[in-house]
Amino acid sequence: MSKETVVERINDLRKQIDYHNYRYYVLDSPEISDFEYDELMRELLRLEAENPELVTSDSPTQRVGAAPVDSFPPMAHRVPLLSIDNAMDTDELRAFHQRVVKLVGKEDVPYCCEPKFDGLAVELVYENGIFVRGGTRGDGYTGEDVTSNLKTIKSIPLKLIAEDPPDFLEVRGEVLLYKNALKALNMERSEKQEPLFANPRNAAAGSLRQLDPRVTASRPLVFFSYGIVDAVSVGLDSQFDTLRRLQEYGFRVNPDIRLCHGIDEAIDLCLSMQEKRESLPYEIDGVVIKVNDIADQRVLGIRARSPRWSIAYKFPPVQATTILRKIGVQVGRTGVLTPVAVLDPVKIGGVTVSRATLHNADEVKRKDVREGDTVIVQRAGDVIPEIVAPVVSKRTGKEREFAMPEACPVCGSGIIRDTSGEKGKQGVMYRCVNMACPAILKEQIYHFASKDALDIDGLGRKIIQQMVDRGLVRDVSDLYTLKRDDIMGLDGFAELSTSNLLNSIQESKKTTLGRFLYGLGIPHVGEVAARDLAQHFGSLEKVMEASQDELQSMKGIGKEMARAISSFFSNERNRAVIGKLLERGLEITLQKTPKRAEAPLEGKKFCFSGTLQSMTRSEAKKEVEGKGGQVVSAVSSQLDYLVVGTEPGSKLDKASSLGVTIVDEDEFLRMIREE
Repeated sequence: MSKETVVERINDLRKQIDYHNYRYYVLDSPEISDFEYDELMRELLRLEAENPELVTSDSPTQRVGAAPVDSFPPMAHRVPLLSIDNAMDTDELRAFHQRVVKLVGKEDVPYCCEPKFDGLAVELVYENGIFVRGGTRGDGYTGEDVTSNLKTIKSIPLKLIAEDPPDFLEVRGEVLLYKNALKALNMERSEKQEPLFANPRNAAAGSLRQLDPRVTASRPLVFFSYGIVDAVSVGLDSQFDTLRRLQEYGFRVNPDIRLCHGIDEAIDLCLSMQEKRESLPYEIDGVVIKVNDIADQRVLGIRARSPRWSIAYKFPPVQATTILRKIGVQVGRTGVLTPVAVLDPVKIGGVTVSRATLHNADEVKRKDVREGDTVIVQRAGDVIPEIVAPVVSKRTGKEREFAMPEACPVCGSGIIRDTSGEKGKQGVMYRCVNMACPAILKEQIYHFASKDALDIDGLGRKIIQQMVDRGLVRDVSDLYTLKRDDIMGLDGFAELSTSNLLNSIQESKKTTLGRFLYGLGIPHVGEVAARDLAQHFGSLEKVMEASQDELQSMKGIGKEMARAISSFFSNERNRAVIGKLLERGLEITLQKTPKRAEAPLEGKKFCFSGTLQSMTRSEAKKEVEGKGGQVVSAVSSQLDYLVVGTEPGSKLDKASSLGVTIVDEDEFLRMIREE
């Protein structure tokens, strides 16, 4: 076969394979059998192997990448890949519409509506019709360049289907797995004893960040396109036409897109898709509503992190029904007994739920939840499993009412009802009276050794359980009497791991007063209160001797916390443990309080979402607190700044909807470095 003939045959094979990929992966309408397709691919692979100089980057054979790469380089987005504000009900959709009407100056506003995928947002860049690079959303400004992995996704065209493709095209969309594919993948991972993916987005992200593209290629990822950056540059003037053009270029577009004339039609579609979501082959968590006309979009403009011309209608939290088999009780580090529902496993929003908190005995009584009930379970905020209510109509009469045990389920000691509620009202907590209870002790030690307390690296729950069960540790002070032979006798320990743990315990002897107070696990005293106590009193002795009135005079310490602190330090057992800690070498220093000039973030509340590249979350927290600021775990209207790293979660959407100032990692670094 002559060179010219080889070139012609290779080009013909590529054209045929691209066409059949499009029929199979985009249109779901194949024209040839798998065997016939495989024959075409094998012939192309053979010809390219025999003629390596003819291999091109857009050949179908290049989808399965080569050797793993060391890391992913950054990929800057020419135009920021913004998040979208959320609407939680139809009233918020109508309010969005009124804002649009006011700004564009007309009532008749068409909307392009698209299902909101539960996947991973990516951007693809094409030059002269050839896919040249692609990356993840990242922080909206810079993502990870995962071009090699994206090439393995067969619904991403390596070459646009266009006679005269644009010189430059940026396409945005979502990478995801179908529900059945995720189920199969998790079954495979379960057989290999690998961690399961929680949801399609988690699976897509994990698959796309594989260092070896061959691993990505082994997973049936799908790409749906939903936008073109600067669509006007390719002759488009609406979002709906943009989606049609993407189909013409060879991209998969969601079949349920609709052009709605007015907000009423858009709302009807949202409610329809909400009913339809369970029957879809992929997960969606809402509907994205976009002002259709690009000219109107430009008039509306964007905020710091979201466009004014788009909003996502979020479906209500996912719910399911299952059987509550048993109400168990777990014991926490302060001795509090918490009822926990043990459920028949049920999948909710892509996660299998088998346990749910019932908070306290009063909550169980209020909801009238009984063992044996069919219950409605939901993941509150799509995260925390909770029992919504029993399905009373399904009761058989065999259900059993719950009562708190008369003795601790772990140590058998008596329990008391906490009566420290406000204004003499009975509280809702039951406590084990035995502070030497193994369950309490294990949780206390775990808290004492945690990163924000004494920071004893390597002291996890399983190790603590062995130490307590074998009688090596009877209170936290016993950690500092452990010998090499004690640790070597524990399961899983060798010379190096023993030395590492002993060194970590030794290093923890030098700590600050704030960390020490937090590590003691005083009820109601978190990191901020512990640090405030340290700064206010200046020494451990003064904190221990402070009266309830003195404590309550401090800003941020109320009556209940003051009572808890005073009660903790008046307890002779607690004082004895503190005495032993000091005898065994603990050195407690006072952390320097930043002067006002050194506290540029004084009074400011920060929250973090996503992964920071330059430091850990704990290190970032120390930076903020060192400058006088405060770090909180939840987004609210009282928050001053949300700091977003790579792959921020739902906090970003909530912060956007509340108008909270959102800063990326670079902006955050400038703030803490006072540049």
